[in-house]
Amino acid sequence: AWYVPCLASLETLQELCRKENLRCKSIGITNRNLKSYEVEYLCDYKVEEGTEYYLVKWKGWPESSNTWEPQKNLKCPLLLQNFRSDKNEYLSRVREGKALKVRNHVKALKPAVADYIVKKAKQRIALQRWKEELNRKKNHKAMILVENTVDLEGPPLDFYYINEYKPAPGINVINGITTGCECTDCPAEKCCPKEAGFILAYNKRKKLKIQPGLPIYECNSFCRCGPDCPNRIVQKGTPYSLCIFRTNNGRGWGVKTLQKIKTNSFVMEYVGEVITSEEAERRGQLYDNQGNTYLFDLDYDSDEFTVDAARYGNVSHFVNHSCDPNLQVFNVFIDNLDLRLPRIALFSTRTIKAGEELTFDYQMKGSIDLTSDSADGLSPSRKRIRTVCKCGAVCCRGYLN
Repeated sequence: AWYVPCLASLETLQELCRKENLRCKSIGITNRNLKSYEVEYLCDYKVEEGTEYYLVKWKGWPESSNTWEPQKNLKCPLLLQNFRSDKNEYLSRVREGKALKVRNHVKALKPAVADYIVKKAKQRIALQRWKEELNRKKNHKAMILVENTVDLEGPPLDFYYINEYKPAPGINVINGITTGCECTDCPAEKCCPKEAGFILAYNKRKKLKIQPGLPIYECNSFCRCGPDCPNRIVQKGTPYSLCIFRTNNGRGWGVKTLQKIKTNSFVMEYVGEVITSEEAERRGQLYDNQGNTYLFDLDYDSDEFTVDAARYGNVSHFVNHSCDPNLQVFNVFIDNLDLRLPRIALFSTRTIKAGEELTFDYQMKGSIDLTSDSADGLSPSRKRIRTVCKCGAVCCRGYLN
């Protein structure tokens, strides 16, 4: 048996059913709710004979079914608040006056204002759905929020959230490790880091204690120690609630923490599609034409592989560059001891306050060819045009490359 996935959204299918008076239990349209009405958002406003009316978009109904409703019939205080807030925001931006008076003593919004309000409502719905999708797909307990108070940009159209490396055909990111430490209370004499010839990366408070450049060897799935082992940090995923937000200085999306982060704490892992360096070179040339790329060279031991987070990635996909970053890159080995394929973890370099943007230096070792959608840094190894840096740091180098 085979099937073709439907590309239409649930709301679109519901609209079609209601428009054609069809029932479909699988998408929630039954005899009971075929004619039900729920306000999705408010589109416009007018006053007629002293009565205030709002143009209503009904959830699951086509826009042709929009109706003008008196305010007294609307039981949606949050949507009313959003409508007024969006109207005031637009008017304050374009410095326009009060509502326009038209014939028959009717007060109405200017078309441009109503158009902005509808676009903002649609954006709010799209961002809410995106946030829900991100939180469904993540494998850690902390929440992911989404925020855009800057422009009308919605969710990226060609980005898919993943929690771990997505290997390209022919690349094995799991090397078949079959042994682990015998510790019952890590760290012990023969714990994983010492077996690899290095010291334990974390102290008793589970904070990083090694210098940048040194690898992290965590206990793996074959180790006897349990999930509370102090040498299992990166593998547990992001411990902090984070917010993907739209920056107000032309850097596109960024990421900020919603919780205080102490120095030397694990913040997030950088994941994406693992490809060969040859494929990375080919994609890099294509990305140059688009003005951005997300190529992160895995060069701990060699330069055979690269992580491409352009289409597949996690929250780190949106982290911006800074010449004075608060995150540092570390190479991590857990269930794969292949030195060519380390996992990439970002740790805090200092205390980071709640609400502060998270950044790292794209020119750190291991990240020479990494850029964000919001900062089009380009690898000097490919002799690309130098790109002005917008990080705003006192020590800013002026360019991303």
